This record gives sequence, structure tokens and C-alpha cells, in this order.
Amino acid sequence: MKNIVAVSFLAVVLLLFSSSKLEFKRDYKVRTVVIDAGHGGKDVGCNGKYSQEADVALSLALQVGKLIQQNLPDVKVVYTRKDDHFVELIDRAGIANKNDADLFISIHLNSGPATAYGTETYTMGIQKSEGNLLVAKRENSVVLQEENYKENYNGFDPNSPQSHILFTLHQSAYIDNSLRFAGKVEDEFRTKVGRKSRGVKQAPFLVLWKSYMPSVLIECGFLTNPTEEKFLNDKTGQTYMASGIYRAFKEYKKELEVMN
Repeated sequence: MKNIVAVSFLAVVLLLFSSSKLEFKRDYKVRTVVIDAGHGGKDVGCNGKYSQEADVALSLALQVGKLIQQNLPDVKVVYTRKDDHFVELIDRAGIANKNDADLFISIHLNSGPATAYGTETYTMGIQKSEGNLLVAKRENSVVLQEENYKENYNGFDPNSPQSHILFTLHQSAYIDNSLRFAGKVEDEFRTKVGRKSRGVKQAPFLVLWKSYMPSVLIECGFLTNPTEEKFLNDKTGQTYMASGIYRAFKEYKKELEVMN
């Protein structure tokens, strides 16, 4: 009798183990990407001599999405905005969460001294330098244009370094794949597009705060640099940039699906 019980117990254990193995081996697919054009509407973002961040970011975001839709038809592309209107930061992440996105890409343009140039791709994290924090503060200052921002963001103060540090904890579960994709973006910009890469960085961005998937914020260049502003507003320049982000996504998708 004991032997029968033991054999039955072993059979149940093996069945459960084999079922879990089958579950684990299910094909993983990157099915949905949310593309966020930074700023918009009453929030124009940073300014160049003749262009605004909100407009350039939207043009780039739409081109990236179009490339994905044309070449990777198995991927659903969702935009946080497709025209010039204001979307609160918390709602951008909410759109990604609602659509069960596998990746969240927020596209922006940088500002600084006229001599500053190059691309940067950020993931959520504690800033490693004062410069990273300044970029995050500039992008996060958008919340001052939102109603009830203190309630929505748990008392967040865009001028407080302590507030920024607290928000980095929410993305910790997704940091590895966020860094994986960010690295591919900067590699594409540097090796294929011929841009100066300022590297992959970490800083506490509110737009990435409550996105429950790998997320990055791409600073595509400095509108305050005359040469970069011209490139980023040029049709060919925008095509190069959008193609770089698309190729990074395609490689990221392929790599994750092979790994899993």
C-alpha cells in the first residue's frame, strides 16, 4: 500500500513538473510597443531657434511606429499621442499599462549650451551625475502644468532631489531589459547613423515611473545646437534617426524571443 501511495505521489509530482516545464517553454513574443512623443499641446518642451521639441518628437515617434508596422506586422503599435495635444505624464505610462505593452519608448529632444550635442538614452534609475538629474528635472517640470499633480504623483516636488530618488524604485524589476534596449539604441545611433553618442544613462523620469514593462527615454539630440537642430528637422535626418530606433527595436525583439 505504501508503495502504491509513493508511486502515485511521484506521478503527481512529475506531472506538475512537466506541466510547469511546458508552461515555461511557451514561446515569448514582443507583441506590443507603446511609442510616446514627448510634450505636446500647451507643453512645447525645449526650443531651438526655429523648432520646438513637441513637434520634432511627434514626427520622429510617428516615423518609428510606421517602420515597425510596415516591417513587423506581428507587433501592435500604440501611440500616447498622434497629434499636437497635451497628455499628462502619468497617463502616458497608463496607456502602456492598459495595453499590456512589452516595451515603452518615450522620444524627446535635449537642450543645453549651443556647443552641446549628441544622443542619450535613459532608463529609470538613480542619477549618476548632476547633469543626469538636471535633464530629469527639466523633463519632469511638465507636471507643474498638470492639475492635482501632488496628488497624482504622491507629493512629488520636481525641484527636490529626494523626490526624484524615491521614484526610481518602481522600475527596478525591468531594469535589465530597459538597459538592453537602451544600449541597442545608442549603438545604432553611433555606428549606423553616425551620431555622437553620449551613452546610456539612468535618471528618475516621471514618464517612466509607473510603466510596468521595460521603458526608455531617448534624447535624440540638442535643439539648442544649430547643427543638430538642422539635422533633426531635416526629412533625411529624421528618417535616419527613426530607422536607428526601429533597428534597435527589431534586434531587441529578436534577441528576447530567442532567449525565451
